[in-house]
Amino acid sequence: MNSSISRGMVLLLAAAAGLIVANLYYAQTLVGPISAATGLSPAAAGLIVTLTQVGYTLGLLFVVPLGDLLENRRLIVTALAAAAAALLVAAFASSAAVFLAAALVIGLSSVAAQVLVPFAAHLSSEAERGHVVGKVVSGLLLGVMLARPAASLVADYANWHVVFGGAAVLIALLALVLRVRLPQRRPTAALSYPKLIGSLWTLFTSTPVLRRRAAYHAGLFGSFSLFWTVVPLVLASPAFGLSGAEIAVFALVGMAGAVASPIAGKLADAGHGTIATAVALGLGVAGFALPLLVAGTRSVALAVLVVASIVLDMGVAGNLVLGQRAIFMLGHEVRSRLNGLYFAVFFAGGAAGSALGGWVYAQYGWHAALLAGLAMPALALLYWAGEALPFGAARKAA
Repeated sequence: MNSSISRGMVLLLAAAAGLIVANLYYAQTLVGPISAATGLSPAAAGLIVTLTQVGYTLGLLFVVPLGDLLENRRLIVTALAAAAAALLVAAFASSAAVFLAAALVIGLSSVAAQVLVPFAAHLSSEAERGHVVGKVVSGLLLGVMLARPAASLVADYANWHVVFGGAAVLIALLALVLRVRLPQRRPTAALSYPKLIGSLWTLFTSTPVLRRRAAYHAGLFGSFSLFWTVVPLVLASPAFGLSGAEIAVFALVGMAGAVASPIAGKLADAGHGTIATAVALGLGVAGFALPLLVAGTRSVALAVLVVASIVLDMGVAGNLVLGQRAIFMLGHEVRSRLNGLYFAVFFAGGAAGSALGGWVYAQYGWHAALLAGLAMPALALLYWAGEALPFGAARKAA
């Protein structure tokens, strides 16, 4: 579709992407009360988050590619119906097994957000595609950043059951709205499902732009996950002594970084994707360098952390859009599969960053965690320099 997409439709897609992806993050700040209520042992409490992430990764690989095969609106609405049902089950779960099963399905069905993003690309013209995708991704990132503080605040005011019950209602209403507002899109691919899934490896090995963009963002998203895993622990430590509500406010301030998404989209539309990628990766490095280099009183250190969180989030937001814009230029018939592979790879980087951050902080402390976080985008930037500068191949592809 080459016609211009309406502003209202862009806003709807952005809001929908944010509401859907937020489902993945509600439980992260509620692990303690959920495990206590469901009888999950402290040693197994991490499964609450892990199974949601596992479900999401499976969905990226086995559900998102269906966007190249099935009518997109029906696929999105069906996934949202499953998500609403799983959230409702989680809200009323009284046993660990039931909640963990619901968590897996919540992750699996929340990949509807990654069907929406290429859907937005299909609805927009080539000249505005990066800008439109950037706005939708801004909504998605706001969902990521808002989910944890919102869940904390609602749980403090009521309880964790209300968080999941409220999310179930929101997703059910969203499914109804999208059923009415979204146009139909029927892909032209005539592949069977086994062949569709089998084509993923071929696409990955034969598409250097995908591999490169996924590697760049795996480094950035890994550092992002490390930062937001460790920083709440640091802020709650005696060094800062912030309460849960104050840490939630800190996380809300970091949302300012989402403004980079539409800016990055415009730069990519104007043909500046390569240099914008270097800037985004450099922002990731700067986000960790600031608290390492700037020392001072508690107030100064806290202010530096606020700035660092915004800078890091800007890099992540901008680079995500640059990567999606680049892979969406490769062909409309494979967009959903490319998007699924892109997210699966960098999501693995995020999981590695989160695990590394927790371990390094526990073993070696805050400065060591900052160095580990800095190394990830720094390596991605070296990879960019090795490909973009000497031969210019990345510049042509981006």
